Amino acid sequence: MAKLPLISAVKLIKILAKIGFKVTRQEGSHAFLKHEDGRTTTIPIHYGENLDRGLLNKILKHDIHISREEFEKLI
Repeated sequence: MAKLPLISAVKLIKILAKIGFKVTRQEGSHAFLKHEDGRTTTIPIHYGENLDRGLLNKILKHDIHISREEFEKLI
């Protein structure tokens, strides 16, 4: 299985917006996103840096419940 791509937090927020997530609020450098069905996630926004692959994997698996394959189709 290929590694997850390195992407920025801003790009991830745009991808999640495609599947129905909306930014509900932001505290400092963390954006809080929520979906209509109740799923939520928090994304740290550090401009000029990419998200760590471990954090991205955690967001995909545990927070938004989509597979790597589904995520790669959205990119």
